[in-house]
Amino acid sequence: MVKHFFDLSTLRSSWDQVASAFWQRYPNPYSKHVLTEDVIYREVTSDNKLLSRRLLTKTNRLPRWGEMVFPTNLARSVFVVEDSIVDFQNRTFTTLTWNINHSRIMLVEEKCVYRPNPENPACTQVQREAWVTSSVFGFSRAIQEFGLARFRRNQIKATEGFEYILANLQGEVPPKTLKGATEKAKETALAATEKAKDLASKAAPQKAKQFV
Repeated sequence: MVKHFFDLSTLRSSWDQVASAFWQRYPNPYSKHVLTEDVIYREVTSDNKLLSRRLLTKTNRLPRWGEMVFPTNLARSVFVVEDSIVDFQNRTFTTLTWNINHSRIMLVEEKCVYRPNPENPACTQVQREAWVTSSVFGFSRAIQEFGLARFRRNQIKATEGFEYILANLQGEVPPKTLKGATEKAKETALAATEKAKDLASKAAPQKAKQFV
C-alpha cells in the first residue's frame, strides 16, 4: 500500500522570480535539515529546456520507536536525487525527487510542478504530490504513516523557506525577520510604557489617605 499526498498552493512571486530563486533556496532558517546540495548534471536542450540533476544531503532523525527497531549504526543522513526540467516556452518548472539510501525502509518520491497562477500571473501555482512506501515486513504501515506526517511538516517549512528567499532576493523584509522585528518593537514599546508609568507615579503628588 502506498501513502499519497496532494497539495495545491501559491507562491506570492512571478514564475520568472520563482524559477530563478529555486537554485538559491538553501540555506534558509526553515530548512536547517538540508546539509549539502551539488549539481551532478546540467544541460540546455535544443528546444530550450534546462535539464538538471542534483544530489542533496539531509538529516534523517529517527523517531523514538524507530531507534528501538532499527540498528543504532543506521546512517543519520539521507541522500536525495532531484531531477528537474525548466520549460521556458510553456513556462513550467517540474521537479522529481527521491531518496537513494534507506529506500527499503522508506522511499519518498515527490513531484512538484511550478506554473504561472491562471488567476493571478503575478503569482506562481505549485502542484505538489508525494508517494511514501515501505518494504519493512510488519512495520510498513506505521513507517508510511510516520513518513507522510513528516513530509507534511517538511513541505510547510519548505514553502516558508522559499517565501523567505524570494522576499530576501526581492529586497523585502523576509516574513520571519519582520515578525521578529515586530515582536521586539512591541516588547520595547511595552517596556517604555511601563517605565513611563513608573516615573509618572513617582513624580505625582501624594494624595492624603482617605478613611471613608
